[in-house]
Amino acid sequence: MLKHNTYFEGKVQSVGFERLGRKLTAGVIDRGEFHFNTDAPERMTVSSGELFVRLAGKSEWRNYPAGTVFEVPGKSGFDVRAEEPSAYVCEFL
Repeated sequence: MLKHNTYFEGKVQSVGFERLGRKLTAGVIDRGEFHFNTDAPERMTVSSGELFVRLAGKSEWRNYPAGTVFEVPGKSGFDVRAEEPSAYVCEFL
């Protein structure tokens, strides 16, 4: 079953689903800067555009263009910034 998620007044949207027993979301992020908390560890694959990410406890931003991956620990969080609409796939590990 698909689940539509909307955050930050519609500027971040995703569709959640399960595949082979794993939970995933496919989403889009509009221009802006947003903060997310994580419950479970996550692996984010940028599929279009570019995201700038600052993990919890870090001061520097790192850029992730399409085709790259970053991981976020569980019980943590991260800031994400998009300078153009971008897309991602998130795998919950």
